Amino acid sequence: MTEDLTPAEAYAAARARNAERRTALAPFRELYDFDLDPFQIEACQALEAGKGVLVAAPTGSGKTIVGEFAVHLALTQGRKCFYTTPIKALSNQKYADLVKRYGPDKVGLLTGDNSVNGDAPIVVMTTEVLRNMLYAGSQALSGLGYVVMDEVHYLSDRFRGAVWEEVIIHLPESVTLVSLSATVSNAEEFGDWLDTVRGDTEVIVSESRPVPLWQHVLAGRRMYDLFEEETDHGGRGASRREVNPDLLRLARTENTRTYNPRDRRRGKMVREADRERERRQRSRIWTPGRPEVIERLDAEGLLPAITFIFSRAGCEAAVQQCLYAGLRLNDDEGRERVREIVEARTAAIPTEDLHVLGYYEWLEALERGIAAHHAGMLPTFKEVVEELFVRGLVKAVFATETLALGINMPARSVVLEKLVKWNGEQHADITPGEYTQLTGRAGRRGIDVEGHAVVLWQRGLDPDHLAGLAGTRTYPLRSSFKPSYNMAVNLVDQFGRHRSRELLETSFAQFQADRSVVGISRQVQRNEEGLQGYREGMTCHLGDFEEYARLRRDLKDRETELARQGAAQRRAQAASSLEKLKPGDVIHVPTGKFAGLALVLDPGIPAGRTNGHRGFEHHDGPRPLVLTAERQVKRLASIDFPVPVEALERMRIPKSFNPRSPQSRRDLASALRSKAGHINPERHHRQRSAATDDREIARLRTAIRAHPCHGCDEREDHARWAERYHRLQRDTLQLERRIEGRTNTIARTFDRIVALLTELDYLRGNEVTDNGKRLARLYGELDLLASECLRDRVWEGLNPAELAACVSALVFEARQADDAVAPKLPTGNAKAALGEMVRIWGRLDALEEEFKINQAEGVGQREPDLGFAWAAYQWASGKSLDEVLREAEMPAGDFVRWCKQVIDVLGQIAAAAPKENSTVAKNARKAVDELLRGVVAYSSVG
Repeated sequence: MTEDLTPAEAYAAARARNAERRTALAPFRELYDFDLDPFQIEACQALEAGKGVLVAAPTGSGKTIVGEFAVHLALTQGRKCFYTTPIKALSNQKYADLVKRYGPDKVGLLTGDNSVNGDAPIVVMTTEVLRNMLYAGSQALSGLGYVVMDEVHYLSDRFRGAVWEEVIIHLPESVTLVSLSATVSNAEEFGDWLDTVRGDTEVIVSESRPVPLWQHVLAGRRMYDLFEEETDHGGRGASRREVNPDLLRLARTENTRTYNPRDRRRGKMVREADRERERRQRSRIWTPGRPEVIERLDAEGLLPAITFIFSRAGCEAAVQQCLYAGLRLNDDEGRERVREIVEARTAAIPTEDLHVLGYYEWLEALERGIAAHHAGMLPTFKEVVEELFVRGLVKAVFATETLALGINMPARSVVLEKLVKWNGEQHADITPGEYTQLTGRAGRRGIDVEGHAVVLWQRGLDPDHLAGLAGTRTYPLRSSFKPSYNMAVNLVDQFGRHRSRELLETSFAQFQADRSVVGISRQVQRNEEGLQGYREGMTCHLGDFEEYARLRRDLKDRETELARQGAAQRRAQAASSLEKLKPGDVIHVPTGKFAGLALVLDPGIPAGRTNGHRGFEHHDGPRPLVLTAERQVKRLASIDFPVPVEALERMRIPKSFNPRSPQSRRDLASALRSKAGHINPERHHRQRSAATDDREIARLRTAIRAHPCHGCDEREDHARWAERYHRLQRDTLQLERRIEGRTNTIARTFDRIVALLTELDYLRGNEVTDNGKRLARLYGELDLLASECLRDRVWEGLNPAELAACVSALVFEARQADDAVAPKLPTGNAKAALGEMVRIWGRLDALEEEFKINQAEGVGQREPDLGFAWAAYQWASGKSLDEVLREAEMPAGDFVRWCKQVIDVLGQIAAAAPKENSTVAKNARKAVDELLRGVVAYSSVG
């Protein structure tokens, strides 16, 4: 090859090789047994040139190599590198990887509940830890040269995303930032912001998957390719892919040609022959069961596979179904190897706890090569599953979507059971970004030639929609940044109010808001041009049609207002009737999901807000807790009572009645049906409409008839133009309000927070008071509530277990609201302190309303949740795991995670509490020791 070069070319090539040997990249490349991809080389070269980098690339493409090069550069230059991750599991994994390469002396770990060699030149940490170090002015920041922010797209997370922006804004200018992100559609916009706040930043975007991805739909016995021709292999080429016509034909047959006896096509009944053909076709198409899917993938050589099921219970059920079906994916040697690893990793767990944790059933599934993976599992169990999967000893994992968040568990295939998941509020379609994240696990670099994404056939599946999900490789990065109380006092303490305000104006949230205003302004200009055209279209030769249209609109608005008042009056009457109900009243629920006979167990609570979510759960009357004739215990809302209700009969509720007991509900519901099943409720007669006698409506109707334009032959044509004019004018005013609202939004929120903190004596101008200094050390959603509890000495005199119970209310949030039964609480001092915490929250909630701090916008203090108080109290009191979990009705993984969070906040309280004339700091440290035992102590991931 070199013989073909001219002497000049050979000399130039030799110089280039020598130049590369002198770079830090050359020895770094030799650490890997594969060559780096062009995007990795480009990013590493930019880093070595002293630039910051934003690398946006698909899951599994090897972005972290760029982060590892930053570590290499820091060590070469004698500087420090902090490697941040969004979750502790990722931190633990990255720590293990770096220790393997550089040794334990050079690598540290800080995750809130783990602190290992924190003064090392390389420290892996969660992003929150770095944020706290920046605010505290930690000495560990000295000599810091590089910060790697893995999974930086987490700044879209509505709960934790603000932390990423705080770190990016507050890092010293001398620190080079390495941002690693999933493929996002607005990487350039994010890069522009980084350029503004961090200086010269290179944006490197790669959309190529290292392993081609093939998309399939499994229906019955047949695996359909989603695309007719996979010419771009998951993003490598630019050619257009067509949806498989066989799949489209199947969807049409299944989704549109369903038999209905009353269905008539062109006036004739569907012919019997057509129906018979449809029945035969349908008999060949079904949604395969979970064991059947795994067997099919095994037969086709597509294991190991991760099946995503958007439910913890679904994951556990899938494992059981595979066990019952007799699936065995490991040979004898594999089973022995699994048992060895599992027994070694769980040796520290006491035998009595193993029974409680379902260890033996879990081990049996692992020996067969099958496992679940979800947040409800004990962290140690999850780690074992991950290790066995990577070793190829677990071949089928049923997981919730949390597994897709960065954990290094690539598979040959990924299976999606459904394209719909519960998002916390409703069942919603998964987004293209979520689909990309989930299917990105398919295809192991250096092992698989190709990866496979398999979607199971479901009734109603639309192949075109699925192709849209598979073809849209990116999703936009949206800032979720909001100022908090803790952030405000820390900023004012470091920079003063004016400079703090300016810093917040540099956030990505404000950057995006300012950019969006440009597009809205253009839309306003276009609307104003449209308004001119509509004004001409409604011109009438008989008079002022705009005035006539206004009269018609006023009439419609008045009629609507009277109808609204009538509905409000009916609701008030219904609410008044609900207030008269007593336990034991038999009522008839007039409408809604639980319509019919019901027994009042509890009349409900007074009008107001529930659960502390202002703007979410307004209701205008009591919410009675009832037992329906169908044995359901439900808390009803005012919407279930559009008309007044009255007691039809009275019944005694046994003292032994337990709403959680199916037998209790069955017996009482049976007595209810016997007592009142024969009673027919009186029908409610509608009242005469208020519009009939309204003088204003009569005046408007007279004015409309007297107006000159009323007699125009083209009146309705003019009216249509006038209606369009009115709608566009209303839309334009809304756009103008949006422009006004998006300008300086973050700073305005900051001003309101500062005003409230000044009112509470946390701030005095640019001075942070002693109260403010205490708040600056408390991080978390309920930072201000915790600070107020310390100020009011609410926790003085509590023993460690009682303090743990109270602190749990600051962190715990139930996965689902349970209105039926109040949570069990410790008695005595703890119960009184919890009650005082709720009262303080009520005072803060009223203050937030006064200062227009709105929880609906993600700012403010939610109501403390007492649902974990009893479990925390029991565990800190030394009760057994079996007893605590049985009473808490909570999976072990959730229990451990909440305990870890309580421990974290107890540590903050110990640091922030007064050192003199106070027992809180000492008892907080004791509570940490008492919680940190058993499963909580030996779970390395929180």
